[in-house]
Amino acid sequence: PVAPGVTGARFTAVLPAGAVAAVPPDAAKRLVAEADRLMAGRAEFFGVLRDDLADPDWWHDPKTGRRAPEGYAFDVPYRDEDVTGDIKQIWEPSRHQYLTVLAAAYAVTGDERYAERVAGHLRSWWASNPPLRGVHWVSGIELGIRLLSWVWVRRLLDGWPGAAALFEDNPVALKQIWHHQRWLAAFPSRGSSANNHVVAETAGQFAAACAFGWFPSSARWRDDALRSLERQLRANTFLSGLNRELATEYHGLVLELGLAAVAEADAAGVAVPPTVRLVLLRMTDALAAVVDDRLRPPRQGDADDGHGLVVDGAGTDRWASLLATGDAVFGSLPWWPAVTGTDVRTPLLAALIRPYAKECAGQAVSRPASRPAHFSDAGLTVLRGPAGIWCRCDGGPHGFLSIAAHAHADALSVEVRHDGVDVLADPGTFCYHGQPAWRRYFRSTLGHNTLELDGADQSVSGGPFLWTRHARSRVLSVDVSDEGVSRWCAEHDGYGPSVHRRRVELTAASREVRVVDEVRGPRRAVRLSYHLGPAVAADLVDDRAVLTWTRDGEERSAVLDLPGELSWRAHRGETNPPLGWYSPGFGRKEPATTLVGTGFTDGAREFTTVLGFRGR
Repeated sequence: PVAPGVTGARFTAVLPAGAVAAVPPDAAKRLVAEADRLMAGRAEFFGVLRDDLADPDWWHDPKTGRRAPEGYAFDVPYRDEDVTGDIKQIWEPSRHQYLTVLAAAYAVTGDERYAERVAGHLRSWWASNPPLRGVHWVSGIELGIRLLSWVWVRRLLDGWPGAAALFEDNPVALKQIWHHQRWLAAFPSRGSSANNHVVAETAGQFAAACAFGWFPSSARWRDDALRSLERQLRANTFLSGLNRELATEYHGLVLELGLAAVAEADAAGVAVPPTVRLVLLRMTDALAAVVDDRLRPPRQGDADDGHGLVVDGAGTDRWASLLATGDAVFGSLPWWPAVTGTDVRTPLLAALIRPYAKECAGQAVSRPASRPAHFSDAGLTVLRGPAGIWCRCDGGPHGFLSIAAHAHADALSVEVRHDGVDVLADPGTFCYHGQPAWRRYFRSTLGHNTLELDGADQSVSGGPFLWTRHARSRVLSVDVSDEGVSRWCAEHDGYGPSVHRRRVELTAASREVRVVDEVRGPRRAVRLSYHLGPAVAADLVDDRAVLTWTRDGEERSAVLDLPGELSWRAHRGETNPPLGWYSPGFGRKEPATTLVGTGFTDGAREFTTVLGFRGR
């Protein structure tokens, strides 16, 4: 199909006067430093350093050296790394979020070099990627996020004399924008794929239909996308506000996308159903509730470093930024943690989004009076102790929808931090495609702080994004009413006929976390794993490990007394098979110590672990 001709198009979804001036100087400084690195052609995507971004090959994967095949989009085997390369490395630059950074640098500085580089790269991308040709037309989430980036590029370049010639007066740009929206209208994610992907698709479609409403179909696309966005935000979010995928980074992605969509609605004067803002409010309160003292949320489930809208430089705290935006839009509550960092995105979004109080005038909106510790629908509990002791306990559903695509086999796992440092760590994700042994490890039961029986995962995997049988967990009790001792107990049925039950107690006075694992059922081989954070060193003697690390120049320590019924070994950086690794971000991994206890159980047997913190 041929894109309809457009005449007289104008871009009106501009930033209000004073929005750019409200960007804090230190955030602007980080932004410009990042933009200058990009101007020099340097960037990092998923642990791979690139120096070719001055004139990128949009189909090249620098990690494998391969170039994706050309041809009809849906004929490209994009999941086959031997043919296409690492698809995440190819897709990520084409989300054009580095171009929103360059455009933001132009908005802050007025330096036209940034605008000209953005224009050159957009024209290059449009010429290299005609509609339905190649890997960039395969996945709806990529098209949706790219549209959102283009909206913000146009907005941030509004003061540049060439902005209109690049977008609304450019037939090539108009054709690309039209075909992106038509693609999203024709091929929405459905069924078991209706997770964060469909939120990104509808948010990008809605944003473009609002800001680039120049086509005969724009009103229909906008209305259909808004209906879908409202439905999918509700479907993807527990009533408590936590994301149903139970993968924390996707909570952040969906929240960013939702806030960006509301910003476009308000900029265009489009009425948004109250449920959209209510879901985003609940998501923001939930995020404020689960972060630790350094504003780090749980490391739960898959994480691929995906962002909805990027206009900040390196070193900007993603979670602090979201909470700052939440404060500006919804207002913080007395129990919220203090946010001290600054960012570029918050003042820009806040300039577009109408304050929530005005939107809910006359409506009763209930928000938590105190900081929630237990989210019953998500099965997530956070126990807190003195000196920044933070303990996440997992007793929730295995994942979202039938395939639970982004779940890990981590039922009853715990994650313990001290003043923001991972002590008992969730190792993370590392990869999706191309390295199946590593994908299996980082999703496995052995790869989490929980108990494994007979060398098998609690849930059964059918592929890198598929679980064919889900362990069912249930929280039996939570008691955080006693300021001296917090308690949690849950069990799961993933090892039927055996049952694994775990009790966790956090005692404030002794600064101890006690974990008691009970296994009821026939004789089984046991492996109990504790993964230490990369900053933590361990001296293991028999069943006691002395843990040491440094925080803000101070030496910290703890003692981990392990169950004596098991035989304990320390593993670090092993590859055959993988064991003893921590992934700080997608595509990156580093050695870390994992303590594994092996033995047997029969009948009903308990294994007790005590983590005691010393000093401060």
